[in-house]
Amino acid sequence: MRFRLFPTRTEAHVRRSREYLEEANLAWVEHQAAAEHHTALARMYAERIIRIEEEIKNNAHQPRSVVMRQSPEETREEIERSRPESIVVYPARAVR
Repeated sequence: MRFRLFPTRTEAHVRRSREYLEEANLAWVEHQAAAEHHTALARMYAERIIRIEEEIKNNAHQPRSVVMRQSPEETREEIERSRPESIVVYPARAVR
């Protein structure tokens, strides 16, 4: 085996090609993992859509519950009862 101070052009080319190959393999692994992640998300959302559609379909056939509301007079009386007895309001300071 000979010692070479300056590598030949083909050796540098092969070394660079191997670096590119390694980068390509790493990128492939990263993209493969991302694809698996997105596939899992797509599956999850598809199941969610089915579940929500079934819930809507099942609830559409049920009668809606009636919410009892208070009359405006009762609401006003309740608000007035919950107010504190006295509130002191100070006048704004004059700006000099």
